[in-house]
Amino acid sequence: MSRLQTASEQTMPSKKETERAISQAIICFEKEFMGRGPLETKSFIVEDMVLVRLKNVLTPAEMKLSEAEDPQRGRYLIKQMRQELIERGRALLDAAIKDILHIDVISLHTDISSKTGERVIVFTLSEKPVFSGT
Repeated sequence: MSRLQTASEQTMPSKKETERAISQAIICFEKEFMGRGPLETKSFIVEDMVLVRLKNVLTPAEMKLSEAEDPQRGRYLIKQMRQELIERGRALLDAAIKDILHIDVISLHTDISSKTGERVIVFTLSEKPVFSGT
């Protein structure tokens, strides 16, 4: 070892392992809180942000609504409902990220495409995480 390492540095997971843990936490949230999990989830830690991309998150009922006679209204309703649900589950999401990174979440930003069924969530953190090997 070129320098002394603290116990926390020796056991700190890698960035890839941490991103995988965040993806799993978000999948659990989606299944338990939203009622349906995504088919694919990828998380990326960039500086002091966590970007989560979820694919195929719409329920069959939401897909029907987005294809309705007035698709603009249906899409608007889907976005409004999903935004409200995220706001109500915000404390759970913040706690999940903090449990994994041991860093406070400052803000959460999200949007969903009712055309593709893809959702993006961005968490901004109080500081940049440090990983083993970096």
